[in-house]
Amino acid sequence: MPEGVCPVVWWLGCVMKGNKQTVILFLWLLLFLPVLLTGCESEKVGDSKLPSVVQLDKLDPLPPRKVVSHDDVVRVAVAAILSPAGTIDSYTPLMRYIEKVVGKPVKLVQRKTYQEINELLSRGSVDVAFVCTGAYIEGIKKDIMSILVVPEINGRLTYQSFIIVKADSPYQSFEDLRGEIFAFTDPMSNTGYFYPLSLLKRKGETPESYFKRTIFTYSHDHSINAVADGVTDGASVDNLILAHARQRDTGLSERIRVIWESEEFGIPPVVVPKQLGEEKRRMFETLFLDIHNHEEGRWALESLGIEKFVKPDLALYNF
Repeated sequence: MPEGVCPVVWWLGCVMKGNKQTVILFLWLLLFLPVLLTGCESEKVGDSKLPSVVQLDKLDPLPPRKVVSHDDVVRVAVAAILSPAGTIDSYTPLMRYIEKVVGKPVKLVQRKTYQEINELLSRGSVDVAFVCTGAYIEGIKKDIMSILVVPEINGRLTYQSFIIVKADSPYQSFEDLRGEIFAFTDPMSNTGYFYPLSLLKRKGETPESYFKRTIFTYSHDHSINAVADGVTDGASVDNLILAHARQRDTGLSERIRVIWESEEFGIPPVVVPKQLGEEKRRMFETLFLDIHNHEEGRWALESLGIEKFVKPDLALYNF
């Protein structure tokens, strides 16, 4: 091929001369024509030359990324008392109310376990958190959080652990669940783990010696559904979550029943990290204690089944 001649032009000339081998090669060439034509493009377009390489040092810089500081966002953590979808549905009205009052964006922070929420509080990575009672007891032992307010539900500041079974099952007592499959909620849950563990300790038993198999569901509504759907034979759940679930699903009462009720415990509180500034703490305390006095706030509380938030009675958590 003569020097300086485009390969495509040279092959076309060969084809025009009728060489059979070149006809075959020409057909092969058609398959790769777009690639070869790239090599035949002139370096000139009009009177200007195109750059043969991309000059990275001459590119226009991207617009600077907007960085949102921690102080510009209110981070509210919610323990996995409900499933993630249930948490979002239930807590969204409250998040919107907080955002309106504080005047800053609010981010709902969820984690699978109670321990993960406690770790966020220990690092000061969240501003406020809704935790279970067991996680709070552990948190104050490690001095990583302080109680802010507690919800009042049906005029009470306490709740219970309920042992539930499927409605049509033969089980009538906790003893009847020996050798069966049982669901715990979370290793740090008071009603979903610590309480049924205490029942076993009174019997000189462990979960491994007493039950055929145990599972952790990591939310009370998952435990409720596990029993209702026959995945497990029994479960220990928060009675307030059970009542709320029955309100949402009126047919649930026909699928499960309660065979054991615990004593009263201090209700799951709202807490703040220990290192939170006093000004922020007072702001959040005022917000929660005042929320029931506003229409939008009452709607947010209703979605959670809460009447109002009140100052805590610390004596309820001495156990």
